[in-house]
Amino acid sequence: MKPEQFQAALLSWFEINGRKNLPWQKNVTPYRVWVSEIMLQQTQVATVIPYFEKFINKFPTVEDLASAELDEVLHRWSGLGYYARARNMHRAAVIINEQGFPDSKNELMKLPGIGESTAGAILSIAFKQSHAILDGNVKRVLCRFMALEGWPGQSAINKLLWQYSRFFTPKKNTADYTQAIMDLGATICTRTNPHCIKCPVSEACKAKQLDRVNDFPTPKPKKYIPSKTCVFLILNNNKKEVLLEKRAPIGIWGGLWSLPEFSNVDGVMEWCQRYNISTANFQCSSSKRHTFSHYHLDYSAIIINHKNPVNYIGEAEKTIWYDKSAKNLQVGLPAPIKKLIDHI
Repeated sequence: MKPEQFQAALLSWFEINGRKNLPWQKNVTPYRVWVSEIMLQQTQVATVIPYFEKFINKFPTVEDLASAELDEVLHRWSGLGYYARARNMHRAAVIINEQGFPDSKNELMKLPGIGESTAGAILSIAFKQSHAILDGNVKRVLCRFMALEGWPGQSAINKLLWQYSRFFTPKKNTADYTQAIMDLGATICTRTNPHCIKCPVSEACKAKQLDRVNDFPTPKPKKYIPSKTCVFLILNNNKKEVLLEKRAPIGIWGGLWSLPEFSNVDGVMEWCQRYNISTANFQCSSSKRHTFSHYHLDYSAIIINHKNPVNYIGEAEKTIWYDKSAKNLQVGLPAPIKKLIDHI
């Protein structure tokens, strides 16, 4: 199938069946497209919609985002995961606020957290320029359409996919085409149970012709995922506040507020002894598992009610007493930590 035929088929399908009322498709600006594209990385549309709406309501312009405290930005991101995205957005917003929103791929890709595909989406949708994209949905469509063998994460396969994406991307109507091919992957050419009968390019799809649609994309080679264990301390004072510590700015849950973390129960007891906190009456929660991209975290919590409030523990500005019902204290909490606190 020639590129022009592929484009025409997708655009005709999109005109009738495409999604056109997603929040970021209204009042299109480079800022709104950028926020949506970052949120949509490794996250489904249904999950992103409420986060996007609340985020834009709080930070309607790049100036608002740039002037906000990082804690407030992370609070609005809490539960969405992959928090480096939020930290990079905040850093990039400061740069954009000073220098203006870039309208070239090279300049966009200099900003924290913006790769080639995100830059292409911003330029094609917001600036109406002809640039290819290669997000997860597009990779899946192209892997099947071309029956491309090999895991897309491999450098050589990824390079081929970029060549195919540029080959099929039109010079005009790029904004609609970009939306169309993303929509096709999200709603028709889905990871499981694809709806080939509804696909506008199924007749030319090589995977369909070979009756091997479910074989593409080639799965990532399986590897052993290690497990780590830890114990969190839920320390309540007489005001029913919980002690939180601020994590390092990089790494897992970087920059978020979390419960004091220990490798085992003995570590909790030693810490409490150091600060004269009675452990005579404590409760232990059941073990739970949270899976990151590269390891499983098996965790439990020790719950201690401390009647005499501790005024200072740890380094200044790195610990707080947190009241989950307080509206004026908004901090970024990892989803598992928020669940632990909410279920006390």
